[in-house]
Amino acid sequence: MGPDRLSIQAFLDDLEASFRQASQRGEVASYIPELATVDPGYFGISVCLPDGSVLSAGDTQKPFSIQSISKVFSLAIALGREGDRLWKRVGREPSNFAFNSVVELEMEQGRPRNPFVNAGAIVTTDAILSGRTPKETLAELLLFVRAACGDDEVYINQRVAEAENRTGHRNYALAHFLKSCSNLNSPCDRVLGTYFHQCAIEMSCQQLAAAGRFLAGFHPDFDMIGEPHVRSINALMMTAGHYDGSGEFAYSVGIPAKSGVGGGILAVVPRRASIAVWSPGLNRYGNSHLGTLALEKLSRFTGWSLFEVARV
Repeated sequence: MGPDRLSIQAFLDDLEASFRQASQRGEVASYIPELATVDPGYFGISVCLPDGSVLSAGDTQKPFSIQSISKVFSLAIALGREGDRLWKRVGREPSNFAFNSVVELEMEQGRPRNPFVNAGAIVTTDAILSGRTPKETLAELLLFVRAACGDDEVYINQRVAEAENRTGHRNYALAHFLKSCSNLNSPCDRVLGTYFHQCAIEMSCQQLAAAGRFLAGFHPDFDMIGEPHVRSINALMMTAGHYDGSGEFAYSVGIPAKSGVGGGILAVVPRRASIAVWSPGLNRYGNSHLGTLALEKLSRFTGWSLFEVARV
């Protein structure tokens, strides 16, 4: 059965109190100027349950830059539109390299390993941009995210998007290499302008936890993208949602999740919970240090790991 709501809330309160005193918090993402100034002392965690209740502790109402977590939503739209045709352009394998590796893309001859590394997300953005303007594409993406979380107060931080465009030289290199391999249809600057704005979406933990309900299987509009696509996204979140740290995350936490360099993590436990955690300090893989630790502790407390073996 697992713990009840009161037990989970008490656990979250104790966890937040403990993490407030943590001395090791990781390092904030310094290569994006707008993220480099975020206070690493923030910590929040929200757990959305199938009955609609949301259990929270810490800084769960403060918006933060979701960054690569947005790749989950763009992938959902792309799969809804393209279906399995998308996999001709993007792979489904874990990566052994950093999320922004040019070397891996060259080794794969312009077909990114998965849609969560930067090159793969750029191709996914190109797919949803096809036949539309960047403004129309971003409006569709925001509409999807707002519908997913049931809250219209979700916006793009223009300053963050502009900062990413100014400093996104590695992403420009990836886009131009994709273009040279005929795996990018729209102009590079058009795709990247859309991609940077997508990553600059801001959400709170409470909003993000609610948005994950369609992946956990208990969103009021369950068929937002169709069950087969939900299964595909959850599988990719498990195997590739934390870049080259995905294996370690699966081992220690054991649930599908997607991280972002803003310090957020969206995690889903099918039919049981949708979870969002935020702590800006990152580990060596570019994933939230305390966020990862929080999910590991929560997974062990609840028995929500997909690899948990029930005692008989």
